[in-house]
Amino acid sequence: MYDIIVVGAGHAGCEAALAGARLGKRTLLVTGNLGYVASMPCNPSIGGPAKGIVVREIDALGGEMARNADATQLQMRLLNYSKGPAVRALRAQSDKERYPARMRQVLKKQKNLDILEDYVDGLLLEENQLGGVQTESGTKLRGRTVILATGTFLESRVLIGDEIIEQGPDGEKAAKGLSPQLKEAGLEVKRLKTGTPPRVHCDTIDFTKTTAQPGDAIVRTFSHYSQETYDVNQQVDCHLTYTTPRTHALINENIHRSAMYSGNIEGVGPRYCPSIEDKLVRFADKPRHQLFLEPESLERDDIYIQGLSSSLPKEVQTPMVRSIPGLENARITQYAYAIEYDAIDSTGLWPSLETKSIEGLYLAGQINGTSGYEEAAAQGLMAGINAAHKLDDRPPFVLGRDEAYIGVLIDDLVTKGTEDPYRLLTSRAEHRLLLRNDNADARLMGKGYTLGLLSEKKYERFLDKQKRLQELKENFQELKLKPESNINEQLRDLGSAPLKGKTAFYDLLRRPEIKAEHARLFTDALEASEEILEQAEIDIKYEGYIEKAKRHARRLSKQENTRLPEDIDYENIPNLAKEAREKLKRIRPLTLGQAARISGVNPSDISVLGIYLKVHRPDKTD
Repeated sequence: MYDIIVVGAGHAGCEAALAGARLGKRTLLVTGNLGYVASMPCNPSIGGPAKGIVVREIDALGGEMARNADATQLQMRLLNYSKGPAVRALRAQSDKERYPARMRQVLKKQKNLDILEDYVDGLLLEENQLGGVQTESGTKLRGRTVILATGTFLESRVLIGDEIIEQGPDGEKAAKGLSPQLKEAGLEVKRLKTGTPPRVHCDTIDFTKTTAQPGDAIVRTFSHYSQETYDVNQQVDCHLTYTTPRTHALINENIHRSAMYSGNIEGVGPRYCPSIEDKLVRFADKPRHQLFLEPESLERDDIYIQGLSSSLPKEVQTPMVRSIPGLENARITQYAYAIEYDAIDSTGLWPSLETKSIEGLYLAGQINGTSGYEEAAAQGLMAGINAAHKLDDRPPFVLGRDEAYIGVLIDDLVTKGTEDPYRLLTSRAEHRLLLRNDNADARLMGKGYTLGLLSEKKYERFLDKQKRLQELKENFQELKLKPESNINEQLRDLGSAPLKGKTAFYDLLRRPEIKAEHARLFTDALEASEEILEQAEIDIKYEGYIEKAKRHARRLSKQENTRLPEDIDYENIPNLAKEAREKLKRIRPLTLGQAARISGVNPSDISVLGIYLKVHRPDKTD
């Protein structure tokens, strides 16, 4: 008997299995193909806007993705550096071969974790009581809790033009049998679609017709305690190119042959990562679309054409690719395809990611309607933690929207649901100034340590960093600058106004053109890493805005802390709108704050609920 059985070894399954095992639970990870662990069937990258911050949050809580990305990156960049700190995020171009290989080794070495190579085709259920899973070979695996992390494999099929193949990504076997059982158990199943672009052989590309996109000139890491380092001059470049009028003409002439527009695809595609056919239809006024040529691995010659996802027939894809500057003689090594699959309506989950209809069953990753490796890994980590908590009779571990992007992600899923593959964006977070790339450790490492996923040594390193950060800010307050000619000359060289009176460097740092590193111009007694300098600068420069954001979060916390009774009967609450009544009964929000975010529940309905609670449940409104 296992404590936790994890089905699927993608990014969600890996984090779920590791979290469960690291929390001392006897855990089993079941995957159909051990060679496909933590695979990257689509873009070989980790991070990006909002997503990169999620990876830092996973790391702060004790997950594995950040360390794996650091150890296997080909190129690292901090995006949006010239913009405000709320939108900065790391992105790594990852090695498609080394990333899963390293994760496989981490899994094999993990204490309390067994790995089984087999296909799960059913849950062991008796009147919705969960007892484990059953494999295709007929083996019954008993488990107290189960986490389904099946990715895009549920009843999946690949489509290229009018060709339809019953399989999962990269030719892997589709997962059959689970969807009908989940439907029967009361979970709503929907059909979604995603896709991938062609890959071309790097030796057939003329890179002189493209624009190089190098990595950053300084070492950057996702992990807060990474020991990884690399030669910034040995990073592998990506390259930028564009579609042409010829590309668009070929697509428009053949769009009726695309699986997406021929009627073969039933699923709803990703809104924020559309196919090239969809881009031409939705943005017909655009004369061209940018494409990035991205290396997949040092061990293979494939180049990924980001932005050219398609389900056009193979005979159309070749001239389409060759109509692009730099790719005139390109040889396709893997054709683009669309894939559609079953996903579950995520409003059927509690914030712990446990299903409402089957106790002890958790869902994580693309089965919940999300897109992206990072969103999947975050859900896997949280599902693993909460399965362990359930076994210990501990309350669920749930992050607030003001605490982490992970909190925003899961709250959006279980409260609002999604009609198309959900992608995390900075615009989804109302508290994004609090949820920055630089402060993920300050927000979450205390929680990771309390959970038991961070070692004493790592936590002490974090505390030491916080101490050094505070000391640096105090040093900036003590560093007093006088309006002397040499100091004002330095300020003029920096494009800043001269001083008129004695000023602390702390206050000077509020000026947009002044950087924390400029303190070295005025003192020799400054010892601080680039990371701590950057965080001190953000804390000081945006201090007023950050405090305002914190006050706003505190004001909202009253609703978040107002629990809704489990036995509340919405039918007997007068003056609730009909749509609100229906949505509240279906989603069963846990707090007044969660209820307020449900689509179709208006402020007037929240006022009615608030009054009802004060009159009928005064003890619940504190």
